Amino acid sequence: MLTRLANPARFMRLSGALVLPLAVAAAVVLAIGLYLALFVAPPDYQQGETVKIMFVHVPAAWMALLVYFVVAVASGVALVWKHPLAEIAAQQAAPLGAAFTLVCLVTGSLWGRPMWGTWWAWDARMTSVLVLFFLYLGYIALVNAFDDMGRGSRAGSVLALVGVVNLPIIKFSVDWWNTLHQSESVFRAGGPTIDPSMLWPLLIMAVGYLLLFQTLLLVRMRAALNERKARALRLAAPQRRIAPPAAAAPHAAMKALR
Repeated sequence: MLTRLANPARFMRLSGALVLPLAVAAAVVLAIGLYLALFVAPPDYQQGETVKIMFVHVPAAWMALLVYFVVAVASGVALVWKHPLAEIAAQQAAPLGAAFTLVCLVTGSLWGRPMWGTWWAWDARMTSVLVLFFLYLGYIALVNAFDDMGRGSRAGSVLALVGVVNLPIIKFSVDWWNTLHQSESVFRAGGPTIDPSMLWPLLIMAVGYLLLFQTLLLVRMRAALNERKARALRLAAPQRRIAPPAAAAPHAAMKALR
């Protein structure tokens, strides 16, 4: 089943039918999430209205981790089975993951300034997320550093797989070290510790981010496949016939008269 879906022609047909519904769903869910976050969710008793940054920051952090996992899995499939669609998926997902990570870092700094009194603190989670951002940039740079696309893809895939070790460091950094970040309050064994009035907008925003990522990934993959197809057609096109030199014209005319 997965092999059939991984066929580029089938992927183009299926993705063409999914892009618009996913885009509409992403817009609707994000609009609902933002409305609930900005106008319904109450201010925090300690953080005040600053807590509203959480509804952008936390889903961006989740997506930064999820997208890197997608890049790593797709890179592994591309290395082992050499499937071009997996290679394209990894390469087109990486810039999106870098964007989510940048949003996470920027909004975290905006929240940290009034709460911690500083734009940046080198605690374990902030530093490991910054490393994640550099891993994204390194992957993108490696893929595009070689004239041979195959070599670039293989080098980037190896880096993506090695960088997976950073994901559990980000996840468990608040448990392993004494950091400014609070411990897990949503995905924990005893259940969420956030009030439902804040939890639901947060989860809806997370779903909106996920739908947005899926939409943009499909659009980028379709564009990359069309670009590769156009390049292949250019290379396969027959060369234009070169007209005979002028000196050969009289001989050709005499031959035609015989």
